[in-house]
Amino acid sequence: MKEPTASGDGKIRLDKWLWAARFYKTRSLSCEEIDKGRVRLNGQPVKPSRDVKPGDTLEIRTGPVTRTVVVRALSGVRGPAPVAAQLYEETAESVTQRLAEAEQRRLAPEPAQSLSQGRPTKRDRRHIEDLRSPEQGVPWNQRWSASLDDES
Repeated sequence: MKEPTASGDGKIRLDKWLWAARFYKTRSLSCEEIDKGRVRLNGQPVKPSRDVKPGDTLEIRTGPVTRTVVVRALSGVRGPAPVAAQLYEETAESVTQRLAEAEQRRLAPEPAQSLSQGRPTKRDRRHIEDLRSPEQGVPWNQRWSASLDDES
């Protein structure tokens, strides 16, 4: 198995490192996430062209999950996942927090996640209305009206 290779000057662009470490599928996607503020370097918001070096701390937010990783090695090429995993080390606090949040999401899921479809369409509502029996509801043409004609 190949070892991660460091660039000649000991620094590499942040977007390229995130792509090589397999946090994002493409470099352009890693640039977008950095620009959106979802990646912080040593606690500071950064630009995609910022250089990273071994020992830097990154906070990477992907959806509801936030990871804190320490850069261990540099690589400018995207390799296999086992090699990419050697480029960083996730902190112990990050691992415990991520597992606790995953357990919380499992125990109390977001209510909107259980919805498989949106509101019924007009056709669906008509079909539901046709299936209703008269004892469950009043047909649409026999609804109550507040007109004065009914009182005379």
